[in-house]
Amino acid sequence: MDVTNILILVFGLGVFAFYLGRARSLAIAKPLGGIRYLHSLPSYYGFHSALWCALPALLLLVLWVVFDDPLINSIVADSVTGSQAAGDTASYNLLMNKISNVSAGILPRDGRDPEILAAADLMTRLQTLSRWALTALILTLSITGLAWGWSRTSQVFRARQVVENVVEKLLLGCACVAILTTLGIVLSVLFESIQFFRSVPIFDFVFGLEWSPQTAIREDQVGSSGSFGAVPLFVGTLLVSAVAMFVAVPVGLMSAIYLAEYASKATRSYAKPALEILAGIPTVVYGFFAALTVAPFLRDLGESFGLSVSSESALAAGGVMGVMIIPFISSLADDVITAVPQSMRDGSLAMGATKSETVRKVIIPAALPGIVSGIMLAISRAIGETMIVVMAAGMAANLTANPMESVTTVTVQIVTLLTGDQEFDSPKTLAAFALGLMLFTVTLLLNIFALQIVKKYREQYE
Repeated sequence: MDVTNILILVFGLGVFAFYLGRARSLAIAKPLGGIRYLHSLPSYYGFHSALWCALPALLLLVLWVVFDDPLINSIVADSVTGSQAAGDTASYNLLMNKISNVSAGILPRDGRDPEILAAADLMTRLQTLSRWALTALILTLSITGLAWGWSRTSQVFRARQVVENVVEKLLLGCACVAILTTLGIVLSVLFESIQFFRSVPIFDFVFGLEWSPQTAIREDQVGSSGSFGAVPLFVGTLLVSAVAMFVAVPVGLMSAIYLAEYASKATRSYAKPALEILAGIPTVVYGFFAALTVAPFLRDLGESFGLSVSSESALAAGGVMGVMIIPFISSLADDVITAVPQSMRDGSLAMGATKSETVRKVIIPAALPGIVSGIMLAISRAIGETMIVVMAAGMAANLTANPMESVTTVTVQIVTLLTGDQEFDSPKTLAAFALGLMLFTVTLLLNIFALQIVKKYREQYE
């Protein structure tokens, strides 16, 4: 039985254990006069039985999955003669991949080395034995846990405290996993970036004005030594993001003000969902729209005014990206404007202020922390967008502040550098991690700035 079926089995046993524990608590409560004579609600007794049934089995499953393959590979590698198994890590990985593919039937068995075939057969037997052993142990552990949890159900058993303590520890574990995952991502990107900066000086990368990452892969190959100045990428990213925010912030904010303060309930019930549909459109659709509709329109419009607009311009990519970001700003701004206490509106109107004066001088300042948070979130979304820029703005690393010219962004170059067959330890590939580190740093600084703004104005209005 594979892992997916085992998970379904454990889930089914957990549901069965819940209803079994709950039924036992109701049976105990019935002769006592009702569930009010139990220490905890019947659902807590059911959850207690389900936890004992599922959690130990899931823990065993996780440990088994982590250590199963390395142990099997080690046993199979030991069965191969030293002349084949010995060598560096790459040779070992190649040998194990060959054995695994033969075992899985991906590679044909005809013409293979008998020792490889024997190792593949051994791997197949060990994997089969492992699956049956895991299934038997999971069933035994689940049934034992179910019986133990069911047997502890009684009138005085504190099931609520036990269940809540377990859930609290599970939530703590999930929080730790999230933090450790973030830390792992940062450290992995940082490590690879350090490897890159050993080949390319960090000063040249941060302040260089030319981006041409093409390098010679082999010593005997004719090729460029590469230029890794990232300033054109940063400028292109900021230019596209600025155009997007120039479109998204006014439209999104004004839409939120209208929906929150001026629109009737009937209009709001239709307009708000229709506006938020924009958030559900895939970015590739926006990219097609920008490349096939908006970019030619802007080019023809520029020609009619005597302006030269590139077919792949930052204006087209940023404009469509701004349309995509409108729901982020509008939805968040609408929520924070609606959350402003009605007493502030009533007080302003009672002092003789008009509706527009109340919105401009009372409601918007009071809602400013949430509005700034929404704008910062939208900026982070714009900086990290890839598909629209790839399809509408191109990949030319031009150092320009003219939105009518073709530019590229950091995220597009990351995708480009990691696409295709590349040497992982070459500066060209490692440059993607350095760009990712810079992108992470910029986004972090934006979030810190947003928190400072929110803190400042929240102290003023709370």
